[in-house]
Amino acid sequence: MLIDSHCHLDYYTPAELPAVLARAAEAGVGEMVTIGTTLEQSARLPAMAEGHPHVWCTVGVHPHHAAEAPIPAPETLAAMTGHKKVIGIGESGLDYFYDRAPRDVQQQNFRAHVRAARVAGVPLAIHARDADDDIAAILHDERDSGGEFAFLLHCFSSSRRLAEAGIALGGYVSFSGILTFPKSSELRDIARDIPTERLLVETDAPYLAPVPLRGKRNEPAYVAHTARVLADIRGMTPEALADLTTANFRRLFPKAA
Repeated sequence: MLIDSHCHLDYYTPAELPAVLARAAEAGVGEMVTIGTTLEQSARLPAMAEGHPHVWCTVGVHPHHAAEAPIPAPETLAAMTGHKKVIGIGESGLDYFYDRAPRDVQQQNFRAHVRAARVAGVPLAIHARDADDDIAAILHDERDSGGEFAFLLHCFSSSRRLAEAGIALGGYVSFSGILTFPKSSELRDIARDIPTERLLVETDAPYLAPVPLRGKRNEPAYVAHTARVLADIRGMTPEALADLTTANFRRLFPKAA
């Protein structure tokens, strides 16, 4: 069984979602995590997940939305994880490519999410784009000043330097359809070298459909294509890769039992 560790199921209409979930099951994707991007949207996700036994969710504020409302207190975010279906915080992090929020506001928002993950005892899904040095610096600073916390570098497409910094801090790394793109040879080299026990897979659906479906709207079923490429990179069978990433998911997200 595969698990799509990061997708956005609420981006599909209620009429579309049953077929999306059915296709995921047919492709061997047994579970998936739908991700919070604003507080208002996050508050709706537990009810959505409750309606589908194989769906989990997270709560958080994406860096794109960090300036749209007051930055939530860590305790506010942590309290939202009391629901049995909420297994993580996020996604949060830094995005200096689009810069849709001031960088200092993104950083304050990111730190609030790190602290919430520590308070709640659940992992943080991290969005990192063109901000490797600041992501690594904040992770180090928060660990040194406040203690350890679990996290996942989601949809990884950053530098080897950030991957290694994340691994050194105990983090996990998740690969999306970007791994399958022809120009992603450097990313495939990084994926080859990630410690076996820190690997996950995802779609980030409805974005970033993998080859051979690139250009189409992505969906959780397509994580199987990324998993096959990752298995080939690692010299594993697809079945072994599925078992491995599912076991890693359970370790990172202990509430998803």
